[in-house]
Amino acid sequence: MNTDDRIKGLQAIDTRSLVDKVEMNLIEFFSSKELQPGDSIPKELELAEIMGVSRTVIRESMTRLKTMGLIESKKHKGAVIKSPDLSSILQKSMIPTILDQGTLKDIFEMRLVIEVGMADLVVNRATDDDIEELFSIVKNETDQTGNTLFDIDYEILFHSKLYSITGNETLKGFQRMLLPVFSYVYTSGLINRTIADKRYVSHKELVEILRFRDADMFRTAMRKHLENHFKRLLALDQEIKEQQENKS
Repeated sequence: MNTDDRIKGLQAIDTRSLVDKVEMNLIEFFSSKELQPGDSIPKELELAEIMGVSRTVIRESMTRLKTMGLIESKKHKGAVIKSPDLSSILQKSMIPTILDQGTLKDIFEMRLVIEVGMADLVVNRATDDDIEELFSIVKNETDQTGNTLFDIDYEILFHSKLYSITGNETLKGFQRMLLPVFSYVYTSGLINRTIADKRYVSHKELVEILRFRDADMFRTAMRKHLENHFKRLLALDQEIKEQQENKS
């Protein structure tokens, strides 16, 4: 009998803890019952009896679900389904100093893609007052070379206003959640790479283009505004690739 025949039929052992299993079963139960925010869920004692586990296991599983923002306790109703605040959930793990270089780079890339993509929302929802506020932010902007990073506080102030203009609460929450990561990427030197000097669209020019209320024009301008960040990330990609080749 060869080795393949001797091990045929064996399956991997489920090493998840009992709490892990109960947690996943509860999530599947909520989904299968199509429960909506505000709907009550069975009490701990009922769940323990139905699932054949102790109340301690149920309680720990429920605590995890509360931490995830999937359920909450309501006076006179007990535990109910809650619509989770995605940015709040992710924010708990967004600690820049313990995120590896690859994750930090991925997050920064995601930020660039989102800011180019939200041009339509900015153009269609910006009021005249919004545009004037943006102009007041950038009116003292000085010319910079292509290799100079924008001042982090100034960058955050301007782009935070763009996120606010979208009126999209999830986008705004996402930006607030990632601010510590953005700041760290700037100050840690992760993207401080020398690139070929390239003309970019300034914040001030972005505001002037926004006045035309043309989404395509603004999207193109935003892409050019962020062009040097994209080039720095590509330079970082090349460095990482070379490091990996040198190790192999």
